Amino acid sequence: MNERELEFAAAAIRDADSVAALTGAGVSTASGIPDFRSEDGLWSEYDPNDFHVRRFRADPEGFWRDRLTLAEDLFGDAVDPNPAHEALAELESAGHLDGLITQNVDGLHQDAGSDDPIEIHGNGRRVVCTGCKRRFEADPVFERVRDGEAPPTCDDCEDLLKPDVVLFGEQLPEHALFRAQSLTESADAFLAVGSSLTVEPAASLPRVAAENGATLVIVNLDRTELSGQAEYDFRTDVTKALPRLVEEVLAE
Repeated sequence: MNERELEFAAAAIRDADSVAALTGAGVSTASGIPDFRSEDGLWSEYDPNDFHVRRFRADPEGFWRDRLTLAEDLFGDAVDPNPAHEALAELESAGHLDGLITQNVDGLHQDAGSDDPIEIHGNGRRVVCTGCKRRFEADPVFERVRDGEAPPTCDDCEDLLKPDVVLFGEQLPEHALFRAQSLTESADAFLAVGSSLTVEPAASLPRVAAENGATLVIVNLDRTELSGQAEYDFRTDVTKALPRLVEEVLAE
């Protein structure tokens, strides 16, 4: 990682009136959470069609049994935030990050201290009632499925519970998408971290920011779809680069 470029990128973030960040799977893999789309990702082991909203509606019992298995593979033992999560929370706490958008559903940004991240794909630690729309912690519901209650239903209205994530075939939550777009359009600097920037509509956010004149800073292990448009493109381990970048932002 070029230290001189790092200093310039940090200065752009430090001097910006509004800074937005987008995170992808590469931020959470260092915490032991597998990704979905890589060659060895979860979709190489599972059929995505099993997690389509059509399957949930037609076969909620089978859907929930498969969802339990997927969740156990996804979260496994207790997982903790890593230095990349913590660096972004520190940047926000210091007043140099106005909003965090994440494609991840693991809740690790909240665990690290980020305040109200915009979860455009939902949160796998919650479930939502398809009837009354109340939200509940997922772990007790998974335990009910383990005990044979499939599909689980709402204790209040008895309608089906659904993972509070965006299933295949569903639209992204409108409010979250609106917040993400508004944050992006107002950003003077945009930090894209741990994302290949291939999955829409998240992939379009840093592009829109750059087209609006924002300084685009990408931190990812590999080249991304927008590397050519980034003013600063750091191809390195996010758990090492993010703390170093934030340290430099806060140095002055």
